[in-house]
Amino acid sequence: MNKRAAMLCAAAVVVAGTVTAVPAAASPSHPAAPARAAKLSWKSCGTTDQPKLQCASLEVPLDHAQPGGKRITLALSRVPHTAKTYQGPLLVNPGGPGGSGLSLAGFVASALPKAVAAQYDVIGFDPRGVGKSTPALDCRPGHFTPVRPDSVPSTEAIEQANLTRARSFAAACEKKYAGVLPYIDTLSAVRDMDAIRAAVGAQQLNYFGYSYGTYLGAVYAKLYPQRVRRLVLDSVVDPTGVWYEDNLTQDLAFNDRHRALMAWIAKYDKTYKLGTDPEKVETKWYAMRAALAKKPAGGKVGASELEDTFMPGGYYNGYWPHLAEAFAAYVNDKDDDPLVEAYENFAAVDAAGDNGYSVYTSVQCRDASWPRDWDEWRTDNWSVYAKAPFMTWNNAWYNAPCAFWPTERLGPVNVTNGDLPPVLLFQATNDAATPYEGGATVHALLRGSSLVVEEGGQNHGITLSGNTCLDKHLATYLTDGTVPRGTGGVDAVCKAQPDPKPLTTKVTSRTAHGSTLHGLLGFRG
Repeated sequence: MNKRAAMLCAAAVVVAGTVTAVPAAASPSHPAAPARAAKLSWKSCGTTDQPKLQCASLEVPLDHAQPGGKRITLALSRVPHTAKTYQGPLLVNPGGPGGSGLSLAGFVASALPKAVAAQYDVIGFDPRGVGKSTPALDCRPGHFTPVRPDSVPSTEAIEQANLTRARSFAAACEKKYAGVLPYIDTLSAVRDMDAIRAAVGAQQLNYFGYSYGTYLGAVYAKLYPQRVRRLVLDSVVDPTGVWYEDNLTQDLAFNDRHRALMAWIAKYDKTYKLGTDPEKVETKWYAMRAALAKKPAGGKVGASELEDTFMPGGYYNGYWPHLAEAFAAYVNDKDDDPLVEAYENFAAVDAAGDNGYSVYTSVQCRDASWPRDWDEWRTDNWSVYAKAPFMTWNNAWYNAPCAFWPTERLGPVNVTNGDLPPVLLFQATNDAATPYEGGATVHALLRGSSLVVEEGGQNHGITLSGNTCLDKHLATYLTDGTVPRGTGGVDAVCKAQPDPKPLTTKVTSRTAHGSTLHGLLGFRG
């Protein structure tokens, strides 16, 4: 039995097991402010959807080892507590790296039960380099302008075209941000988080992170274990594979999710008329890809853009009906307009996307010891591609600037920790972006943590997205620190939500293409 199968079996055993609750150690309702805490000037920046939102900015050192040197600015958001019982700041992060967290604060505050959210100052932030923080990185505007070279380097010319793009991006980052890039990394972002804690006058921090935000939270806990009050990690990064190995592992998982989409389309053949055999449906998808490589749809959607468009289906199955409709229209009706629309909704990169990718590469390339020899990348990715063709090479080129990155590389942080209060982890068994092994690994590394598994769950980012069982565990923990305790390596199991159904009405706006959460989390992180 392989490692993944063993873990899933352990999860299945716990379904029938008894779960007991263990409360966290008591903590003061009003944490004392540290000495010399900075003051923030909060101003209303509310919107129709988030009327209570407030915004502020915080200056931090570019280099935390030189606190008197150059300063940069972090953009913060907050929904303040309203209850008499105050449990301190709850810092939230959507992942990435490169994701903006300003809107996430309003979402979390509104999605949690009112009585729970009212006890926290829910605080979002744009990490260094991101969004409204300054400087905001944008290494090479228009890097993803279509149509890009085919991701699969089937010829030397295609490989060289993709390598030229990767080298050009790394060179552009060095030219524009040579003095900044050595300080765009996870460790610097973690020290920024502690500066936020001090600025809001808290002795300890509550933290809730999704995706890459789980690694950010685990590293914060490693550096500042005594300052962690509560820690929630949803869709957990495997910290032992940061970042090269994690990306190769993703490729296998995304291929599984893509095949799950093909099987779902086959199940609804009466709607999509693409066949009842999942393998034959998949063959039609790859035939579509081959056709688009020769003649891009609308002059925008080539082979690489098609992969970009369907990749979000691996993050959230709520996108499946929209992707299936575009697929069916192209194959059955020779109509590529829905495919172009799907690309624009799910994959087209705007200025915010350019910024996010600039920070993503800056952090990941700085964080880890990526191979510098392209022959190693070529060998590894062709090997994985043989098993998982859907997005192996697409993912490789997305990360390829790291082979040519101009900064020295840091090693991944060993997040092993036995000095924390109870920590709550959430993981879906079939998550593609952060496969199940990540949650199981961090559960073992963070002694005393509790792992809640969504059995059969297919999505990335699973709390506050409609699963009441998961959300009950989250609310209980944030209320009084209680975590579930089970046996067999997993502490509680929740059933996955059902698959989506085909659309019954046409939906044209991006906001209707899935839950609010998954729009905030984005893709690639």
